Amino acid sequence: MGMTYADVSLTGPKGEKKLELLVDTGSLLTWISLDSLEAVGVRPIATKRFKTIEGRELVRQTGEGQLEVLGEKATRILVFGEPGDAEVLGADALEGLGLEIDPANKSLRKTEVFVAYAAIS
Repeated sequence: MGMTYADVSLTGPKGEKKLELLVDTGSLLTWISLDSLEAVGVRPIATKRFKTIEGRELVRQTGEGQLEVLGEKATRILVFGEPGDAEVLGADALEGLGLEIDPANKSLRKTEVFVAYAAIS
């Protein structure tokens, strides 16, 4: 299928930064470099454990920041990437922003309809 990249605007208390992130539906959360997150004022609020595809365990800080892609904005949990970590737009951000991958064009598009799991009375 190839790789899909997204132009992302990251906003925090200190400002905005434009990024190009690899779209990775295999990653739940979005990973952005510590330098970029600190530059816009995103602060760590938690520490979480992660397991890599190779089975290694990592510990990283997380915080909250606003992402904008294709005109859609949402506040998401972001992982403070360390040197050597990939910067990726994860599945949580895609769903929260209402986006999906268009495999034919290797690009993102807005979701036409959201899936709802609601009880019918």
